[in-house]
Amino acid sequence: MSVNTKDIRNVAIIGHNGTGKTNLIEQMLYYAGVLSRAETVDSGKTVSDYTDEEIQRKMSVHSALASFQWDGKQINVLDTPGTGDFIGEAISSFRATEAALMLVDGREGAQIETIKLWRRLDERNKPRAVFINKMDKERASFRHTIDSLVEEFGAHFVPVVMALGEAEEFCGVINLIENQAYEYHEGGKETPMPIPEKYAAVVEDFRARLIENAAEGTDELIEKYFEEGTLEPDDIRHGLAVGMRTNRVVPVFCGATDKGAGITSLLNFIKNNFPWPLGIEEYIIGHDGEETTLQIDPDKPFSAYCFKTTIDQFSGKMSFIKVVTGVLTPDTDIYNNEIGKKAKPGKLYRAIGKKLVEVDSLTAGDIGIITKCDIAYTNATFVAGPEYKRRFRPLKMPQPVYQLAISAEDKKSEDKMNDALHRIAEEDLTFQMSYNNETKESIIGGMGELHIGMILDKVQEKQKIKINTRIPKIAYRETITKDSGLSEYTHKKQTGGHGQFGRVVIDIKPTERGEYYTFENAVKGGNVSKGYIPGIEKGIHEAMEEGYLAGYPLVDIAVTLVDGKEHPVDSSEMAFKMAAKGAMQVALGKAGCVLLEPFMKLEVFVENEYLGAILSDLSSKRGRVLGQEEKGHVVSVKAEVPMAELRNYAIELKSMTSGTGSFELEFDHYEELHGKLAEDVIAESKKAKEQAEG
Repeated sequence: MSVNTKDIRNVAIIGHNGTGKTNLIEQMLYYAGVLSRAETVDSGKTVSDYTDEEIQRKMSVHSALASFQWDGKQINVLDTPGTGDFIGEAISSFRATEAALMLVDGREGAQIETIKLWRRLDERNKPRAVFINKMDKERASFRHTIDSLVEEFGAHFVPVVMALGEAEEFCGVINLIENQAYEYHEGGKETPMPIPEKYAAVVEDFRARLIENAAEGTDELIEKYFEEGTLEPDDIRHGLAVGMRTNRVVPVFCGATDKGAGITSLLNFIKNNFPWPLGIEEYIIGHDGEETTLQIDPDKPFSAYCFKTTIDQFSGKMSFIKVVTGVLTPDTDIYNNEIGKKAKPGKLYRAIGKKLVEVDSLTAGDIGIITKCDIAYTNATFVAGPEYKRRFRPLKMPQPVYQLAISAEDKKSEDKMNDALHRIAEEDLTFQMSYNNETKESIIGGMGELHIGMILDKVQEKQKIKINTRIPKIAYRETITKDSGLSEYTHKKQTGGHGQFGRVVIDIKPTERGEYYTFENAVKGGNVSKGYIPGIEKGIHEAMEEGYLAGYPLVDIAVTLVDGKEHPVDSSEMAFKMAAKGAMQVALGKAGCVLLEPFMKLEVFVENEYLGAILSDLSSKRGRVLGQEEKGHVVSVKAEVPMAELRNYAIELKSMTSGTGSFELEFDHYEELHGKLAEDVIAESKKAKEQAEG
């Protein structure tokens, strides 16, 4: 049965680790009649934490889709991990949903991952709501948590429900739209009850503010509010829906997900007020590279994209897709422009965790799964035919913050390791695998020690192999600091028959950082034939690749070919290539060669109490602090730090902050390295070269 696009609600469930996201989804499914009882994370039986590693660690590692009906609406929720190591799962979920629900611990308020996730929502201008959880726990405070959120984010938080008691006195919630209390029953569902008299005054105050905020949704509502002094529940819902869709307001809910409290009001609000997909704009890139938008619309020709891929031992490759336009059926021809192939999806599914539920169609705005499709992979665009030359904007993932060099015991084990890791890289776009030609190392990178550790453990256990790890070498560069002046070299070799002859005169100068290389042929009088110029450039490139000081590639050099000489019989492209390499060696000896080291752009998120230790540590790492920003009890520090000092930072930061700190990292630029540090790098490089040759 096809679903109307206006009746779809796609929601990413996000929040700091341990805030109760998985328990919330259990309760949603229980209230919707999908489950006969709601399980807890500790039981190891929850719908969305179903992999062995999630059950064992009692935490979400992968995003999981759970689809259900609530009062005539199709609700698709994506449970996401709350640990920074698995941020890629949250990012892919943001892409497929029109809104997010942020869970916050009623005792702790905004935590580090709360702040980082909120910032990512801001970058996407994504509508969101907040659910203050664990209101039944000691120290829980509804008002204090809202105050802390306002202090952290400065957004317009609007309570839609309020707590009926707190900590040991918590017994339910009060729905301010309905002016109705709901009492929870452990192991059962909430039931309506009259609002206790002692809450009448505070409810009146909260409700008045709610109505004022709802009235600002449209001019008509403002006019009605001024005329009548209040709004009807449907008017309130409409005003909040408009406010949420435009990101003017952040609705706030509360409850206790392990008790099933606050679920009814939340589900009703998602049904009535959360954004539906119709008309939402998706970014597309045309064949000319220009970026435009395409509105979600069931009446346009079919298009969709794949936002997540998993490999299941029973179902094979599972591709999670979002339909943007048209309707997808099992017999629809879907075309992938990037690889120029078409296919039929075959069976279509919704998911309830690992359980697949077959459906006859997926309409625009809907989320579903296709399996064993050869043209499907994460970031793939599907269109109705080759005439639609466009693709959807790909997911943008953060750069790895933790890297290891890896090796296996033997060739057979290495093949197993590489095959397994490449499959994981296909599923997880934040996991990267590469071979560094400069350092001759196989490098893997991810979002933290936990992320990489779990991947390696999984591969070693399943493949029955041992993977050796070590800290990667640094890919230094070399450059020059001054003009070499004229530098010449003659390559001359006489053997039986034709000999080899080529004379090259060059001048090299430093260029702007990042320019890499320029070449100018300034030879006059035809002293060097044009046919030998490619050989000269090859020689220059080889010399730059081989380096001068420590065998690291040379960069940011402007080479001018000033003069040369050729022989009518013995000259060749090879001879001029060798002459150019020799001339480069002569020039480099006069051009003030120095080492360059990579600098990273670092942003650290820590609680205030650890700020001093972090700043002191950054100073010891030759880092330059660019600024810091306080967000309540959490501070972010931005700095530029040499890569060599950050190779073990994921572990060091965890130790300095008792496991609470987090950071993001990306390459920024290269800088000159001098003194003993440079001498040590050069000495180590020469030693490694001698060992390799000896």
